[in-house]
Amino acid sequence: MAFFDRLKAGLSKTKNAVMGQIDELFKSFVKIYEDLLEELEELLISADVGFNTTDEILGKLRERIKDERLTGSEEAKQALKEIMREMIGEYEPVSYGEKPHVMLIIGVNGVGKTTSIGKISAQLKSEGKRVIAAAADTFRAAAVEQLTVWCERADVEIVKHNSGADPAAVVYDAICASKSRKADVLIIDTAGRLHNKKNLMDELAKINRVISRELPNSSRETLLVLDATTGQNAINQAKEFKNAADITGLILTKLDGTAKGGIVFSIKKELGIPVKYIGVGEQIDDMRPFDADAFIAAIFD
Repeated sequence: MAFFDRLKAGLSKTKNAVMGQIDELFKSFVKIYEDLLEELEELLISADVGFNTTDEILGKLRERIKDERLTGSEEAKQALKEIMREMIGEYEPVSYGEKPHVMLIIGVNGVGKTTSIGKISAQLKSEGKRVIAAAADTFRAAAVEQLTVWCERADVEIVKHNSGADPAAVVYDAICASKSRKADVLIIDTAGRLHNKKNLMDELAKINRVISRELPNSSRETLLVLDATTGQNAINQAKEFKNAADITGLILTKLDGTAKGGIVFSIKKELGIPVKYIGVGEQIDDMRPFDADAFIAAIFD
């Protein structure tokens, strides 16, 4: 099954539960009335698009209706689709520079950091890139073992220490391995929680210092993993991490497990951080770089 087909299947809950209702809403109105827009507002909010984002979408839709003198509901639906596509913005791909390119993967426990690393590693491996993963989440029970299993599935190398080891030491050894083995990409797993938030942020800062010292010219991404099923709580998590880390992109997981795929729009509006990868299933090839056009097509068409 092609990824676009898996994307459509993965987003079926959002499409059927929300966008399907929007489609029926526009079909039930031959002409544009304020009642239509009010019901549309309720549907968008229920899809986790968010209050502020929904307000902006409807404001732009009202402007289009007025400026273009739209009268039919199908015209309004097309305008809505175009507005929501524009709101996501253009795809900002992961930027590869001097080798090894570094991906620092952060996020709270349970959002899918380790599985995301495995899936992204497999995708990069399929593109001919040599990938090394660093098991720097040494505090969570079985985290190293879990990453080892995913690296075996993806057929990529892993650098690891025993549980409880210094994460920065793991990163240092992984950097040395990446240099000696001429790896294209180094992906670093990190702890989602230590004793408190300060400890976690101090640990991330320590890891970043090691990367900056040992790979001063390498390109780097700090990717925050968010669980789409947690809705607006995911945005709150992102705001917390944004205060302590220079996040360059988001990985949105478990979009297949929620009817609230509108979180994509809310995230862009509230955070201004691009979504770089999305996951729509449990298989190793069910994660891909985010494609805004494909996303809109999957939920509207």
